[in-house]
Amino acid sequence: MTIDTVNAAAAGTWQLGDLTVNRIGFGAMRLTANADGSPSDRDRAVAVLRRAIELGVNHIDTAAFYFSPLRSANELINRALSPHPEDLVIVAKVGPGKDPSGQWLPMARPDQLRGQVEENLRQLGRDHLDVVYLRVYGPEPLAEHFGALADLRAAGLIRHLGVSAVRAHQVTEARTIAPVVSVSNSYGLGYRASNDALIQDCAAHGTAFVPFFSLVTGGREAGATGAEHDEVRAVAREHGVSPAQVRLAWTLSQGPNVLAIPGTGNPDHLVENVAAGALRLSAEDLARLAAVHRAAATQPAG
Repeated sequence: MTIDTVNAAAAGTWQLGDLTVNRIGFGAMRLTANADGSPSDRDRAVAVLRRAIELGVNHIDTAAFYFSPLRSANELINRALSPHPEDLVIVAKVGPGKDPSGQWLPMARPDQLRGQVEENLRQLGRDHLDVVYLRVYGPEPLAEHFGALADLRAAGLIRHLGVSAVRAHQVTEARTIAPVVSVSNSYGLGYRASNDALIQDCAAHGTAFVPFFSLVTGGREAGATGAEHDEVRAVAREHGVSPAQVRLAWTLSQGPNVLAIPGTGNPDHLVENVAAGALRLSAEDLARLAAVHRAAATQPAG
């Protein structure tokens, strides 16, 4: 595959409610800062977003709390992509929040969620959000919070609902309140294997599973540290691709309902990530990688 033929459509599609998305999308968190914590370059970030659209990406995952001292992911998206393409699905998350200095705030109360939704709308320059995740982090009941989002859905501010950083019982609880089109937890090859069963449960319900941190190895970013499993490196060499591309292809192989949202502020890495959607791992490759996945320590879901 040449750079001219790279397109997110090669990964196939999935439905988020009535919205069709390519299974390779884009996570916006890394747009706001460089790996060393310094502010990202605004023009480069805008160029990456526009290039993602050119490559067929039509699913962008973002949040108002994705910001650094000089950059806001939502505002970069607004600047780069307004007016938004008709098929572009923008997904946001609420629940957590940050103060202006970037320090995490306590979980929002149910009555504060409307303000968080409106903050995302204002920054993105939109009158509704395609999908909103309630991000939870903890085993407590979510009915009151998810019910507040269901009310905002009924009011037309939100089109579809999802849950993030959740346990299986919380997904079940949310489904009793309103349709859940997507579940987003941290997950990857050899990481958070406890989510394997949740992926199957989501598939049975026609629900997307959207892993974040899908390029981690041993709890750290594979590309950032150079720490990578030998078997992953071997499969990558045999296909003439990067280990990160193998990890993304493996993630997509876990089910037709699994979507990938790798994020980057590097235009070259963006092309590599999208190209991974066309990588087809053989049954032998998958068996070798399954052994890597099983051997990893099991971490709690979320």
